[in-house]
Amino acid sequence: MLKRREFLKLAPRRPTAPGGYWLHVNRSAMACRFEVTLPLEDQAGVSVARQALDEVDRLEQQLTIFRESSEVSFINRQAAASSVRVEESLFSLLLLCQELCRETGGAFDITSSPLSRCWGFLKRQGRIPEPDEIEKAKALVGGDKLLFDCESRAIRFARPGVEINLGSVGKGYALDRIAAMMGQRAALLSAGFSSVRAIGGGDCGHNGHNVWTVGVRHPRDKGRRMAIARLRDAALSTSGGEEQFFEYGGKRYGHIIDPRSGWPADATASVTVIAPSAAITDALATAFYVGGPDLAAAYCGAHSGVLVLMLESGAERPVLFGADNPYELGEVEIINE
Repeated sequence: MLKRREFLKLAPRRPTAPGGYWLHVNRSAMACRFEVTLPLEDQAGVSVARQALDEVDRLEQQLTIFRESSEVSFINRQAAASSVRVEESLFSLLLLCQELCRETGGAFDITSSPLSRCWGFLKRQGRIPEPDEIEKAKALVGGDKLLFDCESRAIRFARPGVEINLGSVGKGYALDRIAAMMGQRAALLSAGFSSVRAIGGGDCGHNGHNVWTVGVRHPRDKGRRMAIARLRDAALSTSGGEEQFFEYGGKRYGHIIDPRSGWPADATASVTVIAPSAAITDALATAFYVGGPDLAAAYCGAHSGVLVLMLESGAERPVLFGADNPYELGEVEIINE
């Protein structure tokens, strides 16, 4: 059985807003609801938000693997036979994904679709695959299977059967593109209940800086917040095993697969990442859910400007990693209940 959980509870507050009201502009895309939240007085921002959400529709058509007409589907059909020239922005995204794959030791990997397929998650029909199925799928997975030609802006697959899937980074990437179109106006952008990006001012926060307030749901209790994040021109993404799963033989199997082992990751209950880019927070939330506290600590030690809130499986209290000066991005308050 597959289930969905809301991981984020948007809680924008702006005491100076007339009547405490907000403007919300939304659009269904990428199997979730994209929403732009604006201060009530920014009436002009509504048309800008609508244009930005039109861009999400275009990005979905480009990135999805569930439409044969998409650019990513075309790459998956052709790149094993010959190099495929890629649109500039998409090529940059693929290079970013390749870099994150290397930096996370393969915990984040856009070639992992064969594993998700053999576990039944691509069709939301979870199943336990045979060991030889997992091994065959693993042979098609890995960043080394993607060959890039930066001069001609082209990609080629190292062998037939390799494919790319940007589902673990696409929503965050779309939020970054929306943010670029919104300019400097204050806005809170969200993609479903897993990723947000804050622009400009919401609350009046520490040291007079403006922040947006976002609640992080506890993965084991839908009605409870685990933490509150106050964001300053930053993005936040959450990954957890409660989003999609199935049960077999009394054990729960979540949809986030460890590309290195071929099995669903289960050492972590929830991971929330804060960084300047939503594409990066989206990808790293998946990577740290797979790699656990050791990977999160190592990555944050090597990369400034990343803050991680992690609740390990069986733990009662989450832990924080990274961001020596968290007020540059915002802050996280862990709720003790």
